[in-house]
Amino acid sequence: MSLSISDQDLITRLKKGDNNAFKHLISTYHTKLLIVARAIAGDVFAEDVTQEAWSSIYKAIGKFEGRSSLSTWMIQIVSNEAKSRLRKEKRHSSFGDIDEVRPEIAAEHFDDKGHWVNPPSHWDINTPELMLQEDQLKHCIEHTLTILPENQKAVFLLRDVEQNSLERIAETLSLSESNVRVVLHRARLQLMKTINHYQETGEC
Repeated sequence: MSLSISDQDLITRLKKGDNNAFKHLISTYHTKLLIVARAIAGDVFAEDVTQEAWSSIYKAIGKFEGRSSLSTWMIQIVSNEAKSRLRKEKRHSSFGDIDEVRPEIAAEHFDDKGHWVNPPSHWDINTPELMLQEDQLKHCIEHTLTILPENQKAVFLLRDVEQNSLERIAETLSLSESNVRVVLHRARLQLMKTINHYQETGEC
């Protein structure tokens, strides 16, 4: 996987110990890493986990080889930190609010590959970036993301923004792939409601 020119430049600066580059990295990605930490470790430990992840990122950036995107690499680090914290605290994953998919619900709404039987109207899951082209719609979607449950927000960001595979997301968040699919569909459905409302009214 090739890195973008902007990522390459940022990584070069980071490896040279450019503190301004690291500050830029934190301002750009802190919220996203915090979401992942909260999704795995819960509210109590999320901030500490994220701070520990930033410390690890700072120490390890010199060894970053570019085999994945910088964002994916950092998400994996915060995921590992969150899981390590859970082991230390002898707690289970905070995803306890996600029930395994009940067979009757799965049969009603999803096919055997986890796709919608009747997809939400107008939702093009292959090109979600198209829905971010208009500033006002982007604002509406970003607002909706802020009020989604952390688990839905984390899965949506990892899948539709970061383009991670379902398998990787399941591993990162310690979930079954079936739960990842359901959480992702719930997030998309909520966002679709926002989009449909915007299309009909021009407002969020």
